[in-house]
Amino acid sequence: MTSNAQLEQDMAEAWAQLQAAVQRLADLRKELPPEPVADYELQGPDGTVRLSQMFGDKEDLILVHNMGSECPYCTMWADGFNGVLDHLEDRTAFVVVSPDSVAVQQAMREQRGWGFDMYSAKGTSFVRDMGFESSDTNFNSSSMPGVSAFRRNSDGSVVRISRDFFGPGDMYCGVWHLFDLLANGANGWEAKLDYHR
Repeated sequence: MTSNAQLEQDMAEAWAQLQAAVQRLADLRKELPPEPVADYELQGPDGTVRLSQMFGDKEDLILVHNMGSECPYCTMWADGFNGVLDHLEDRTAFVVVSPDSVAVQQAMREQRGWGFDMYSAKGTSFVRDMGFESSDTNFNSSSMPGVSAFRRNSDGSVVRISRDFFGPGDMYCGVWHLFDLLANGANGWEAKLDYHR
């Protein structure tokens, strides 16, 4: 039987390895060449908005690819981002894009108290072109959840710096990591759109 001291040492080593792996992943992402992207036109509550306009006065943009209002997991991620929105927007522009219509997005935004801007990719090739489209029938829509980081160059052109996908246990939602501290972990838990509190 392993002693507590040995378990503590093993956990410390695992933590150090995890931190090193996370740093390695961040370093590898920085080696990717910037990917030029078109100045897509999406729809917002005030009409058509170009990708380059979503930056506001920032050079950088974090754009979350959300599957839409029917996905409880994407809703959970969005709830989490809303809680740290002031911190995010102090450094970068931050928006959420989904295939929902603008009307559906705005109703969801109001219902959940989200403060971030939302844009609809409905009727565009944006989701597919960015690599976040799936034919997997397990998804609630043809979109896959994830994030793209963009930079606007001094000439107004836009490049994608990196991207990543969302899923249970990823680094973008703390819920899973907190559940990992429990005796039985997530124990089959699944996100819901409404918990009827």
